[in-house]
Order: sequence, then structure tokens, then C-alpha cells
Amino acid sequence: MAGRRRWSTEEILNAAAELLRTSDADSFSVRKLAAALGTDSSSLYRHFRSKTELLRAVADRILLAAMDGYRPEGDWKQRLTSLALRVREAFEQQPQLAAIWGRYASSGTGSRLVMEEVLQALRASGLPDEEVPARYHRIAVLLAALIASDAGVSTVSPDEYEQGMELFRVAVLGADPERFPALAHFARDVRPLGVERRAAFEEILAAQLAHIEAAIRPSSSASRGEKP
Repeated sequence: MAGRRRWSTEEILNAAAELLRTSDADSFSVRKLAAALGTDSSSLYRHFRSKTELLRAVADRILLAAMDGYRPEGDWKQRLTSLALRVREAFEQQPQLAAIWGRYASSGTGSRLVMEEVLQALRASGLPDEEVPARYHRIAVLLAALIASDAGVSTVSPDEYEQGMELFRVAVLGADPERFPALAHFARDVRPLGVERRAAFEEILAAQLAHIEAAIRPSSSASRGEKP
């Protein structure tokens, strides 16, 4: 009797990514993945010690795809903006993995490539080295939150989206002006979360980079001995 097929690490990751297209991290399990591959869980644990390790590896492949062919161009702000948009677009192809990336920090090659570029761009900005790690952390948290939020909206079905839009209109346009005066005042201009998310993403990121730039100027002046 022929033995069971031995699956490579890459094949396991491909199968896990495909399974995650129709599920999420909570419902995903190594047992389900093993069943999809026609094998037993123990054979997969030879490649990954836990479900979390496997999920991290799947999410890291998205980061690898985002960095494929990437070349830093422009000043530090252009580099960070370009990188952020590449990562966002990569997760748009498989939005279920965006939440996994935000929940399970990756330490794979894709993650290291993204970290390296962010850190290099921040050093190129003129920030003192001692400030770079904290600024990196804020950018990483911001990107993970925005990309996961985008992904959450994109996984909603058209029917669910329309239902949510209708509930939004009822809640906003029907707000009691005595209890919710500001909401009633701005009701016709307030936009649902699912509208113009790309523009919001870029504006929020630009605001964070402008905040960093504003912090650089005093530091640069002080290092040259200039008076504020």
C-alpha cells in the first residue's frame, strides 16, 4: 500500500492560503487544513509547531509579495507612502489575511524586508537614531490597523454592504436633533466607513508623516545650534 504523499512547506502554505479565502483565523484549524490535503495533522506539525506559526507564515507571504520588485524611490516620505500602498494592495488580494497580520506579528523574511525599508526611510528623514524605533512602531501600528480595517469592509458581501448602508442612513438621517444635535447637523455630509477608504488611508498616513517631519525640524535646528 502506497504511503501518504509528503507535502512541501510551500504546498502547505498554498493550501492554507486557499482555505483562508473562505474562512478566517478563528475558524481555521490545522485539522481542517490536513483534511483538505488528505493527510493527518501530525504531518503538518513537522513543518509548523502550531496554528499560530502557520498563520504567521501565510501572512508573511503577502508581505513578500508586496516587496517583490520594490525599489526605493524619492524622498523618505515618498518611500514610506509607496511601501504602505504596496502592502495595502497586496492584502487587498486576500483580505482575510490582513487581520491575521495585525493579530499575529510575523518574523519572516517578508516582515523583515518591510521593517528594513521603514527603518531606512526614517533614518533618511534626518530623525536622530534614538527616535527612529518609536516612530517605526507608530507607523507599523497605523498601517496594521488601517489595512485590517479596509480588509474587514472588503470581505462583506454585497447584500450585507447594502444592508449596512441602509442602517447607516436610518441611524444618521433619522437622528433626534435634541439628543444628537451635532449628528443631525452634519447628517447629510457624514460618510459611512466603507466610502472613499483609499483617500482616507492616504490622508491619515500623510498626516502621520507630516507629524514626523514637524518633529525633525526642531531637532535639526538644535543640532546646528540654531535658535528656535
